[in-house]
Amino acid sequence: MALHTQQSLSGFIASEPQQSVTESGETRFYARVGQPHFRHEDSGSFTELEPSFHDLVTYRATADRTLTRFAKGDSFVAEGYVHTFEVEHGGEVVEREEFVAKKIGHDLARTNYEVNRPCRSSAAADHEVALAQQDATIGAPSTHLVADSLGL
Repeated sequence: MALHTQQSLSGFIASEPQQSVTESGETRFYARVGQPHFRHEDSGSFTELEPSFHDLVTYRATADRTLTRFAKGDSFVAEGYVHTFEVEHGGEVVEREEFVAKKIGHDLARTNYEVNRPCRSSAAADHEVALAQQDATIGAPSTHLVADSLGL
């Protein structure tokens, strides 16, 4: 099966999150987000530049969760796509864009938090580990083939 990838966006929540409802009655989360930028110097160091600011939205259940779990200043990583649309502003039609996050979470590199996992029986956990090991063995190429393909 092919690897499925999508666009991503990381940054920080720059405005107070806002909740609204779409015409079809679905929850919508909106926030202005900042994206840090850096310049790599000849010395090997990095210089922090001004962040750029963008619109971020989520919908439905993701919006409900985002509204309860994110606040201004939080760092995030999101997966989704860029939606481009036109709006009228001052009698002119202007093209705008927003990042529509299908999945969003706090940035592990910049956020401290605990994960609450449901309790599982040890038999269920052992079964899941065995299945994962079986999947890894079935899908893994032989080490001989990998070495040959690398010219080793």
